[in-house]
Amino acid sequence: HIGTAFNKILKDFIPKYKAMKGFFSPYVPGWDTHGLPIELHVIKSLGVSKDTIDPVLLREKCTEYALQFRDIQRDEFVRLGVLGDWENPYMTLRPEYEAAQLGAFADLVGKGLVYKGQKPVYWCIDCQTALAAAEIEYWDETSPSIFVAYSLLGAEALLPSLAGEDVNIIVWTTTPWTLPASMAVAIGPDHEYVFVRAGKKVYVFAKVLAASVAKETGIVFEKELATVKGAALQQLNSVHPFYPDRTLPILPADYVLLDTGTGCVHTAPGHGVEDYETGVKFGIEVYNPVDDTGHFIPGTGLVDGLSLEEGSKKIFEILTENGRLLGNSKIQHSYPHCWRCKKPVIFRSTDQWFVAVADFRDEALKTIENDVRWIPDWGKDRIFNMVRDRSDWCISRQRIWGVPIPAFYCNDCGKPILTEDRIHAVQAFVKEQGCSAWWRMTPEELLGDLCVCPHCRSTNLRKETDIMDVWFDSGTSHAAVLKIRPELKWPADMYLEGSDQHRGWFQTSLLTSVGMHGRAPYEQVLTHGFIMDGEGRKMSKSLGNVVAPQEVIKEYGADILRLWVASTDYRNDVRISNTIIKNLSESYRRIRNTARYLLANLNDFAPADSVPFSEMLEMDRWILMKLNSIIEKANSAYDNYEFHIPTFAIHQFCVNELS
Repeated sequence: HIGTAFNKILKDFIPKYKAMKGFFSPYVPGWDTHGLPIELHVIKSLGVSKDTIDPVLLREKCTEYALQFRDIQRDEFVRLGVLGDWENPYMTLRPEYEAAQLGAFADLVGKGLVYKGQKPVYWCIDCQTALAAAEIEYWDETSPSIFVAYSLLGAEALLPSLAGEDVNIIVWTTTPWTLPASMAVAIGPDHEYVFVRAGKKVYVFAKVLAASVAKETGIVFEKELATVKGAALQQLNSVHPFYPDRTLPILPADYVLLDTGTGCVHTAPGHGVEDYETGVKFGIEVYNPVDDTGHFIPGTGLVDGLSLEEGSKKIFEILTENGRLLGNSKIQHSYPHCWRCKKPVIFRSTDQWFVAVADFRDEALKTIENDVRWIPDWGKDRIFNMVRDRSDWCISRQRIWGVPIPAFYCNDCGKPILTEDRIHAVQAFVKEQGCSAWWRMTPEELLGDLCVCPHCRSTNLRKETDIMDVWFDSGTSHAAVLKIRPELKWPADMYLEGSDQHRGWFQTSLLTSVGMHGRAPYEQVLTHGFIMDGEGRKMSKSLGNVVAPQEVIKEYGADILRLWVASTDYRNDVRISNTIIKNLSESYRRIRNTARYLLANLNDFAPADSVPFSEMLEMDRWILMKLNSIIEKANSAYDNYEFHIPTFAIHQFCVNELS
């Protein structure tokens, strides 16, 4: 598409310019070939499921599909005039790349930076796999906004006047399907909470939110009985709104805000990162009653076997019947969606493999701050903030088309086994046979003498079934390409991609490299904006504003596309339309006709016939002065990657001076 064409052409300017300045500047193109899109396409085309097809056969079909489109894209990139080692690109599906990736993984494991843990992660029900932050897109979503009464126990110990009263703490949530996993109520210890009478009941919530709670619930609050700090509520417990045998503690949490809701947050450690951290801190069970497909597991109670949507409806019915549903409306907010299927994701606590980013976050931030040139400079703040605020990196995926996580489990003691020496044993087979060896071979064949549990000495092992996040594939290209290709160097002079890669390739490459080597794998990072239509709108088939690069090339030639890229200030979003291309074709014609005229006049010229500068006419000396001024301006602009400046200057030179 036009965005890919823009990226490849922009990327082509730099090695070409550097080569013309005398530098050795090879460009090795590459393809990230693993991942969900190809796997889903192949499964759909074969009419099977990933659980029924032989994994080796599925991987063979995925390889065929990836290579087919590699060839199509390669021909298109060559047509754009992009110079590169197109006959020997890197591909993440090649055994040598996969082996190098496993070597990088072994390095991180050896440094103690990989662990398995149960944490809430983004989970796509449709794709049935965990997702990393880089695979999440935020779109507006309409969700329920409900206010629920949890019975408050022991209020009389805090306020004796409440003895015998029906006291309830009002909890707010936008994810009613998580209520079966509610294990605590979080409050802000420094916030003020008010006890208010309403008929025969007493309600508790944050004092500053009284007006909005009254509006959302329709409850007429009659009399304020007392005001206490949130810290005072910590000694109390509450009762689950539809599991009366479950007692929930009131816990302090710094993340409880007073911008919306009630200041009392239902806490499900199995369905949220902050909830999880609170649960771990206070020893609360990390309970997740939702399976891979988005259904409540047997034994949940009341909603067993129901989908999340069906379960939410059932929960509404239960809360309405028992009088615990105080308010129910809709709210529009930014919500995470799967980057591939575009459907909303959930937070779900599962056993996953993680890279312990927290262990080297400070080192990564220092590298961002001190060791890399960011172009434009706002890129530094963008990626700095992302790395500063991110959690540990979930790298396991419940799919087949990718590089396996080379871990084992003991069938006797049940403990996971992930060691550097065992990874290197697997790596040797992968280098020879590719990653399908993992699915073809037994643990005994892969490990040899190492096929023994280091915990209990059992030899009864089984293999991990998860694969690595594809962002780990691309994020280790510095190890699999720069460190291996003799014509390249490490670190790279530059990484160049769109601004979305601050949370993608730029960041994952940074994290793996800092984890392995203590510094970034690049010296410069150049970021470009997104491609919009002539009116600044996103391109969409429904709007009919898509510009296909193949059509532009067919009508105007590839040079027009290259001139379009060269004429834009890529640091912002870039516009394109048929009108813009048509106008550019006029500019191109002016430059080309000028060049043709000059070449025609130079046809029989020999350098020996040159006239000394001192003997030239004044006008000839003047035009050479202007030419050298243009050359100086162009060199300076190219050195600073401001390609639109020489493009404009050359066009103006052809129009104004040479004409």
